[in-house]
Amino acid sequence: QVQLVESGGGLVQAGGSLRLSCAASGRTFSRYAMGWFRQAPGKEREFVSAINWAYTTYYADAVKGRFTSSRDNAKNVLYLQMNILKPEDTAVYYCAADSRSQSSDYTEPTRYNYWGQGTQVTVSS
Repeated sequence: QVQLVESGGGLVQAGGSLRLSCAASGRTFSRYAMGWFRQAPGKEREFVSAINWAYTTYYADAVKGRFTSSRDNAKNVLYLQMNILKPEDTAVYYCAADSRSQSSDYTEPTRYNYWGQGTQVTVSS
């Protein structure tokens, strides 16, 4: 069983920055592919970013160049640095873990078998 706890959300003005954290339980965190997804009101959950065990990162086009995923395997923590935030980035952000080494695309929510409770990010214009 893996527990994921996000933190770092909040209210920020457009152009500002936030860093989200996702603390994971478990002794094999370093082997997991980790993802960030977000869901805005009335919209489906969408892929934001992922980072695999080899530290390879993947980004949605909407956040490429502004968001950066990283991980600290010694601390079992996943990060999402969000810069140049826009009002359209407003959403609940979720971290997710793939502990089964699935072969499906990193952008697919079905790849991940553990999810955090989410943290709200609100960007004002």
